[in-house]
Amino acid sequence: MDYETIRLETRDGVATLTLDRPKVMNALDTQMRAEILHAVRSSEKEARVLVLTGRGRSFCSGQDLGDARDLGRLNLERTLRDEYEPLLKAIYECPIPTVAAVNGPAAGAGANLALACDVVIAAESAVFLQAFTRIGLIPDAGGTYWLPRQMGAAKAMGAALFAEPVTARQASDWGMIWEAVPDEAFAEHWAERARHLANGPSVAYRNVKRAIRGSWENGLDQQLALEAKLQGEAGHSRDFKEGVMAFLDKRPAKFEGR
Repeated sequence: MDYETIRLETRDGVATLTLDRPKVMNALDTQMRAEILHAVRSSEKEARVLVLTGRGRSFCSGQDLGDARDLGRLNLERTLRDEYEPLLKAIYECPIPTVAAVNGPAAGAGANLALACDVVIAAESAVFLQAFTRIGLIPDAGGTYWLPRQMGAAKAMGAALFAEPVTARQASDWGMIWEAVPDEAFAEHWAERARHLANGPSVAYRNVKRAIRGSWENGLDQQLALEAKLQGEAGHSRDFKEGVMAFLDKRPAKFEGR
């Protein structure tokens, strides 16, 4: 696919997907959603980590309301089911680690696109805004799923009802994201984090994701069984053998990702 609304670059195992509609603060339209979905699916086969970020001063301003000039023809249920759902599931279920490098404001569906990733790293100047009730809607694009799980029911309810900005520092303190980074260090910091993951034990990373996600639905017995199964898989990987040998040899491990 020739991308027009995003950029995709893969280097040294890191696929960087950049939302590239800066004139509209990287708002999501139908074409961009399709291109992101295609890029995510191709990256999981070609890279060892996927980074989502935005070009310009914004990460993503959410749904492109320019698509909705004729509100009578707007079918939000269809759009969410046919366009957002496959995209969000592709990111959430991606077998390689996914990182949202939030360089600026993330609003509405743009905020929840970031939260679909495994790790969110934000510049301190960034804000997260569940703007939906400002136009008479509810949080969508997975917002009602991720928010209470990542920041607790009380904070999630307030963020959704009041539609007030949550600063990157607040988001970090509340457990909504992994970390907030000073703007001047942001670009190099997320790049280094991505390189770390790209050079890590891919089988273990994949199974970490499966285990932690499974814990939300499992009881203790089920979770212990899942841990045992996934640890058995990891124990047969070449990365496990390399990790042990490196530990015994007192040297850095050189993981191959298998």
